[in-house]
Amino acid sequence: MTDADQAREQIREYAVEAALDKLDLDTKARLLSGQDMWSLPAIPEIGLKSLVMSDGPIGVRGVRWTADDPSIALPSPTGLAAAWDPELARRAGRLLAQEARRKGVHVLLAPTVNLHRSPLGGRHFECYSEDPYLTGAVGSGYVNGVQDGGVGTTVKHFVGNDAETERFTVDSVIAPRPLREVYLAPFEAIVANAHPWGIMTAYNRVNGTTMTEHQYLVNEVLRAEWGFDGYNVSDWMAARSTTGDILGGLDVAMPGPQTVYGPALAEAVRAGEVPESAVDTAVRNVLRLAARVGALEGAPAVVEEAPAPIDGQALARELAARGFVLVRNEAVADGSAALPLDAAAGGTVALLGAAARDARVLGGGSAVVFPERIVSPLDGLTSALRDRSGASLTYTIGADPSEELTPADKGFELRAVCRDASGAVVGEGTLPSGQVQWIGDDLPAGASYETMASIEVTGTFLPRENGEHAFGTRGLGAFTLAVGGETVWEGVQEMGNEADPFEAFFGAPSERARVTLTEGEPVEVSLTFQVPDVTALPLKAIMFSLLHLGPQREADELIAEAVEAARAADTAIVVVATTERVESEGFDRKDLALPGRQDDLVRAVAAVNPHTVVVVNAGSPVELPWRDEVAAVLLTWFPGQEGGAALADVLLGDTEPGGRLPTTWPARFADAPVTEVVPTEGRLEYGEGLFIGYRAYEARSIRPAFPFGHGLGYTDWAYESLEATAETVRVRLTNTGARPGREVVQVYLAPVDDGVERPASWLAAFAGVEAGPGESVETEIALPARAFEIWDEEARGWQRIGGTYEVRASHSHGDTRLTATLDLA
Repeated sequence: MTDADQAREQIREYAVEAALDKLDLDTKARLLSGQDMWSLPAIPEIGLKSLVMSDGPIGVRGVRWTADDPSIALPSPTGLAAAWDPELARRAGRLLAQEARRKGVHVLLAPTVNLHRSPLGGRHFECYSEDPYLTGAVGSGYVNGVQDGGVGTTVKHFVGNDAETERFTVDSVIAPRPLREVYLAPFEAIVANAHPWGIMTAYNRVNGTTMTEHQYLVNEVLRAEWGFDGYNVSDWMAARSTTGDILGGLDVAMPGPQTVYGPALAEAVRAGEVPESAVDTAVRNVLRLAARVGALEGAPAVVEEAPAPIDGQALARELAARGFVLVRNEAVADGSAALPLDAAAGGTVALLGAAARDARVLGGGSAVVFPERIVSPLDGLTSALRDRSGASLTYTIGADPSEELTPADKGFELRAVCRDASGAVVGEGTLPSGQVQWIGDDLPAGASYETMASIEVTGTFLPRENGEHAFGTRGLGAFTLAVGGETVWEGVQEMGNEADPFEAFFGAPSERARVTLTEGEPVEVSLTFQVPDVTALPLKAIMFSLLHLGPQREADELIAEAVEAARAADTAIVVVATTERVESEGFDRKDLALPGRQDDLVRAVAAVNPHTVVVVNAGSPVELPWRDEVAAVLLTWFPGQEGGAALADVLLGDTEPGGRLPTTWPARFADAPVTEVVPTEGRLEYGEGLFIGYRAYEARSIRPAFPFGHGLGYTDWAYESLEATAETVRVRLTNTGARPGREVVQVYLAPVDDGVERPASWLAAFAGVEAGPGESVETEIALPARAFEIWDEEARGWQRIGGTYEVRASHSHGDTRLTATLDLA
């Protein structure tokens, strides 16, 4: 920090203290309680503006969940982490800061830095990696980038929130060493390297104590030990105890206005249950945040001038390609690798799979945003091949991963009409799909929970196929469904066994009627929902969906069509995918299988076309039982709005696939080290200790389908020399291929007979290098001191472990290129 920065920081602190001195107890208590779903109250008498928060992490939704104000949609966090490039993550953060400022948002509720403990985790796609070091490095880049733009971050979910089942109440039981060395490590690294302005404490308990009340982890570790000076906000509705939360270090209870803070907190102080100094500490942290983002008069914002504008579409396209991981690329008939395609030579490409036409670009839950446009693989390849002489593209559906109804989308033009008890319209707005998800004050103009008696999702549907179309609902309450002006179902859906409201909303759909429709002939649709009384609830929300599923043809027939298209083509590209019923917030996965008949499709196509390329559109690992039967496999994660354009860039060789796996992909579900995410009597034992991800595969001598760090480019690299000290590693390598490229040099440490219980090897550092054909490059990579340390449970401190280490310069965890021996005193 420069002298000027220090001076400005001191001015901010003076402004914070001056503002705090002017507040009475009731006002202070009110400031710590959300005034609505996304903001804190303004206090004009001290020059404090209302602080506005918004969900992330791949876009900035703003305070309303609406397509009327579209958001840039970047690739999923697994895709961002797959680039293994903290500076690229920083650029992504700067773009999101730009989006936040445009939408009037001061604080982004991101990044999510929980770990890939199990591939079954429902929000696996929203987290970076199974490795704490990689997660901390990418997360630091992201936080630095967002805060470069003058917008605060909220690193979440602190801590042990690594699965969705019973997430509100589960007790994550984690021993001290894995808690410190694995699960806390990313948070610690981000606090040290990026100085985040906020952190979010999770719903769950850790070792018996609710995280919003965890004095040890929040006050002693996060604040006293690590030096965190930002604000601590609860996950939404996680705060449950007035005294427990304020004494446990929770600054802000969200959402409002009904929380455990506000009047209840002021009364607790007056009753002698809480010292007012604890309230002052929390208010000070909130005012410091306001000062940093420019929301407190008299305090200079950390960033007073916005950085230079960023082209969001261009960066989204670059990020997607940089995160694509080419895990297999075999030679085909002419002896060359399957990818990139030689489009200049012409030829026919058969594009297959429902996800090629209707791509899934982001995961479900609070990460959802509505981009202005979505480029599907079909869109991207059609555009890219249009100007390539002699090249042609055909498309066949082949197999549909979704055999269930999903929110009405393609072909639907919908709006929501809100009416009062007399039937008069009190508000209306457009809908991007049949999904209504209004939380807090996120309502159409004029509408209110007090006046709304019904909501009608209404509009037109232009069928894309002839035949029997299924319509349905999801959500709780009374519905009336009409198609073509006729009521086709009327009834009430009651709560089932769901414990999580997100599960009830994103869970199993209910089919209500089937109607025969004609391709190209529009039809009116309407779903009327009777609004229950939610005014007394702590979180006011309305969530329901109009669902649709097109005519279902026989799977064997669809696969047969795809086989004929593949047989007639020079190259077959099959896009396989998960669905929102597989990967979403609110529930965990049951297995790693691709839904529907997609595995059968791939096998059938590969049997007739040796030049079969499979594109995997999934946010987290899936089983690929046919992986050795196809020429190439490219993982695209949830690639964001420009995914189809980036896919065309990579397939046609305009861009190198830049990704490396941020998590291990098992050959089969049974090989995954952690397959249990369901608590027993409320407790989820982290019995694997330090051994998750690649550390566990190595310990168990299990060979995965694709190892951690694996990824192929379009060139080859020769590792030539390695020099290692306790502080740095120096690696020299040469690009031996015919194209320029980027390599990620991964440095692993492996102790030699030291008698300490720990993994056989672990990622200590990494660096990306670039070189043209035939060029050599040398990189010097700093080794963090923590790489040689373990947590001493008895001393409650870090212990440096001396002895002999093998230092490995690797292409992946399973592909060591050079080794050196290091004797550490």
